[in-house]
Amino acid sequence: MIALKLKEVFGLESINDLPLSFDIGWYEQKAVAVLLALLHLGVKGIRLGPTLPAFVSPAVLDVLVKNFDIKLITEPKADVAAIMQGNKQPAGAGDSHPAPALPHHS
Repeated sequence: MIALKLKEVFGLESINDLPLSFDIGWYEQKAVAVLLALLHLGVKGIRLGPTLPAFVSPAVLDVLVKNFDIKLITEPKADVAAIMQGNKQPAGAGDSHPAPALPHHS
């Protein structure tokens, strides 16, 4: 809700125009609720990993990548550098790429 208000106050067209980055680790089941809430708000470019829960099939991951620009968590230094530059993907990564092959947690 705070991000939506900031978008309004600054007169931005999208919540994605705010200087925010989200990295979600799948260490607790709460991560699913957080991800769904962010997707509902229209947030794109979220990093997920280092593993995905078993219910995220390759087909589901493909939809998340294509529609929400979901990215793989990479090396901390590369991710932080990209975030600090205002990029939502690590330096050197291409703009168009297939769904990342993320390891699954069973």
